[in-house]
Amino acid sequence: MDYGRIDIHPTHTYGDFKLRRGRPSPFGATLVPGGVNFSIFSSYAKSCVLVLFQKHAKEPMAEIPFPDEFRIGNVFSMIVFDLDYENIEYGYRMDGPFNPKEGHWFDSSKILMDPYAKLIGGRDVWGETPDWSDIYHHRARIALDDFDWGDDRPLEIPPEDLVVYEMHVRSFTKHPSSQVKHPGTFAGIREKIPYIKELGINAIELMPVYEFDEFENSRPNPVRPGETLLNYWGYSTVGFFAPKAGYAATGKLGMQVDELKTLVKELHKNGIEVILDVVFNHTAEGNEYGPYISFRGIDNKTYYMLTPDGYYYNFSGCGNTLNCNNPIVRNIVLDCLRYWAAEYHIDGFRFDLASILGRDPRGYPLPNPPLLETLAFDPILAKCKLIAEAWDAGGLYQVGSFPAFGRWAEWNGKYRDTARKFLKGDASAGEMAPRLSGSPDLYAWEGRGPATSINFITAHDGFTLMDMVSYNYKHNEANGENNNDGSNDNDSWNCGWEGPTDDPGINALRKRQVKNAVAMLMVSTGVPMILMGDEVGRTQYGNNNTYCHDNELNWQDWTLLEKNADLFRFFKNCIAFRHAHPVLRSKYHFSNRDYMGSGYADITWHGTQAWNADWSGRALAFLLCGKHAKAGTVEDNYVYVAMNMHWEALWFGIPGLRDGMKWHVFANTGAPTPDDIWEPGSEPMLENQSGLLLGSRSVLILVGK
Repeated sequence: MDYGRIDIHPTHTYGDFKLRRGRPSPFGATLVPGGVNFSIFSSYAKSCVLVLFQKHAKEPMAEIPFPDEFRIGNVFSMIVFDLDYENIEYGYRMDGPFNPKEGHWFDSSKILMDPYAKLIGGRDVWGETPDWSDIYHHRARIALDDFDWGDDRPLEIPPEDLVVYEMHVRSFTKHPSSQVKHPGTFAGIREKIPYIKELGINAIELMPVYEFDEFENSRPNPVRPGETLLNYWGYSTVGFFAPKAGYAATGKLGMQVDELKTLVKELHKNGIEVILDVVFNHTAEGNEYGPYISFRGIDNKTYYMLTPDGYYYNFSGCGNTLNCNNPIVRNIVLDCLRYWAAEYHIDGFRFDLASILGRDPRGYPLPNPPLLETLAFDPILAKCKLIAEAWDAGGLYQVGSFPAFGRWAEWNGKYRDTARKFLKGDASAGEMAPRLSGSPDLYAWEGRGPATSINFITAHDGFTLMDMVSYNYKHNEANGENNNDGSNDNDSWNCGWEGPTDDPGINALRKRQVKNAVAMLMVSTGVPMILMGDEVGRTQYGNNNTYCHDNELNWQDWTLLEKNADLFRFFKNCIAFRHAHPVLRSKYHFSNRDYMGSGYADITWHGTQAWNADWSGRALAFLLCGKHAKAGTVEDNYVYVAMNMHWEALWFGIPGLRDGMKWHVFANTGAPTPDDIWEPGSEPMLENQSGLLLGSRSVLILVGK
């Protein structure tokens, strides 16, 4: 073969392999003219061997040591020529000190996966029991960069205009009732795009899609003989750069990269953004008793937070903690996110237990964490949404105080807690008011707008919305942990009976409470997020921690769409109302004054009497002036919202309108279906313009036009 140019000419041989000094950057396996460039970093390894397999082969086809002269600094790099790169798998053996007290776990008998692997084989089909005798479980492969994106690019929807839908890839379409061709896969979601669009969602937040091992900590299901409990949610990363093969219908063909890219492209075509839930706080290698997968055997002391005795700090609750403010680890996080933003056109990231990312190597919170700052100011991530779960398992709770650098949004846990309490009559109007108006008490500083607040009442972790109104207590027996796992602080109320009931009064109240919740969520300033299935009354039968179940506890039951059609209609119209009214989607916090000369402040607060809020009571109302929509840059109707969380009906005096405008009823959860909600634009006029009797535990939304 004529390699032509000198810089792609082999200079060394090893057996039948032609080699050349590689390029240290980028890390990972990269196609270069005539060959593959392999590059891997280790601070403490004395030597490194490249291990090559034919795809699926039990034993390696070759092991090629990196010559000493191929090492630059702490990077081993080498070009191997003439490889059939579509049909190989590769890994490394690292040799160095084995001294756990000093933090070193080198063991050259282990084959280690490349942390930068863009494609990972070995676990190609979901739930297929692995061959435990395999010498190399998670196998790095070389991903081809040949996907045709056409003119696709990230959508860059302004954050305040988003309505986010949190979903689990497998759960969304795995139930037989989904009737998709490839249940439980990226392709399955693609078939359900019309449903997502009809609901009005313009951003889906996917629970972890990076390669993880569903068999981590797997065990027999104590309640259902013959079934296995799995690491179902996937919050335990094996490879940060590779999509999960088991989530792809084409995973067994190694085509998971293309299948996920096709899904993203199709969602973008339909105006829907993709946010990934990313887990940079720990890895699947666990604690001192965990497996060797990659980091532990490559450079344990660099990648993990260790105690002075060499044990793993466990701020994640999962056995180990990534040493995120070590510059090396910072770089892998940055490289990873840049890769997903550039190569997969991902629109944003939600960071699991993000407070860990702000701890120093000894675990102390940093005042200005360099990783969070780096991500906030990175040019490639400049338009990506960055969302923090602003707490960790080590007790650091930073909702409202997360180091934001003007860029980070937060899952607003205080919104969730207050809304749940208000809904069941345990929180006052004064506590609820700031949550409805973008939580200015938490976020009106450092130039942070209301879109900093991701408002949610339910998420994957905890009760579904239907369970929140059906159970006072968690029922996690099926997890096999004696109901000790999962949170005890659910702020839920069963409406008078624990679990399912035939009582029509209780069932009607539950549905009304679900509608109250979504009505309040959709008129709150900030970014609303709903949990998959809440729109059709999905239940987990009181289990608030379904992390281990690959069954109906997690799967979306599509027959509920017919059974709870009134709920779906209510959700859909509430979301459409939000999209129709820019006054609900402010980029800036309210100023509580009239800067447009309309005669009304941008927001005013009321109680059962107009213009007179009772902050200690269970009734609250507010009025948004349409002339102040989007800080006065657009004009909208006026919106009035009244919330009666009392157990008795209350008369609400309604503030009057000017200029011949009239109040029209968009929603009244106290009215019988179907008159409890109207399509935006078709709202009937309110009979008595000065007031109305609002039923117990009900929400009223009026539009003034």
